[in-house]
Amino acid sequence: MIVAQRKGIEEVKKMVEGKSRILIAGCGTCVAVCMAGGEREVSILASMLRMAVKLESGRDIEVAEITMERQCDREFIEPFDKQMRGYEAVISTACGIGIQFLADFLGDIPVVPGVNTKFLGSNEGGGTWFERCRACGECVLGETGGICPITICAKNLLNGPCGGTNKGKCEVDKDKDCAWTLIYRRLEKLGALDNIRKIFPPKNYHAQTHPSRMIHEAYQKEEKK
Repeated sequence: MIVAQRKGIEEVKKMVEGKSRILIAGCGTCVAVCMAGGEREVSILASMLRMAVKLESGRDIEVAEITMERQCDREFIEPFDKQMRGYEAVISTACGIGIQFLADFLGDIPVVPGVNTKFLGSNEGGGTWFERCRACGECVLGETGGICPITICAKNLLNGPCGGTNKGKCEVDKDKDCAWTLIYRRLEKLGALDNIRKIFPPKNYHAQTHPSRMIHEAYQKEEKK
């Protein structure tokens, strides 16, 4: 899932300074799970914004609220199209992808972020998320026992640990397990230690093209038409 964190009210207030009719658009998927941008968080932000502006300037502003199932998919945005028009600004609490998609959709209405998008992660327990993937586009998890060296290793090393690992800990952060120690132990359990001898070619970051675009093979012929 995409993990995000709420922005402070002062930063949000500054982005919509001078606006009197504001809409806060929440997202009901990833950011709702990590308690940053779902319906509940939208309601809290709306109340905080109204109070902050009132205390600072004495003005009453209109802050409306909606929450979509997803902001990264047109079919979930379109039903709210008419409802979103007429506002001077929209604060999106979706991830950076949803914010950009909503901004493209609305066109002439400014869309500003209500959250900071942090990383792709998993839920480790109550209120805790852990980064597990960098979306590098060249997945090696099949060879490393399901542990990502690009994400877990502080130096993104693909071919074994650096010289600074000490008793299974990372030299960059001594409270953090060395990624390659974890990989070794996992491969040992799987009876696949021979994988540790494989050499991965260095990633050619210069050859990467962004933003990436992918068309599913089932739709490729249709796209060519």
